[in-house]
Amino acid sequence: MKPDRTAANRRQTPALAVMKSAPDLQQQIRRRAHELYEQRGKVDGFALEDWRQAEAEILGAQKQQKVKAAKGSK
Repeated sequence: MKPDRTAANRRQTPALAVMKSAPDLQQQIRRRAHELYEQRGKVDGFALEDWRQAEAEILGAQKQQKVKAAKGSK
């Protein structure tokens, strides 16, 4: 029996699925994560935390824009 590859795809986070389809989104997150690093005084050891915070900020802003657009179209 072949492995269910669709099950692996379902386990992806929504953010990961979006990033695969939008390299510019990944670049935005990368830039914001670097800004967070600089704001902390360039202290190493927080790359994952910076990435997650940047990802949450960018995706949250996009979600708000979509909600506003949906409300505006009604």
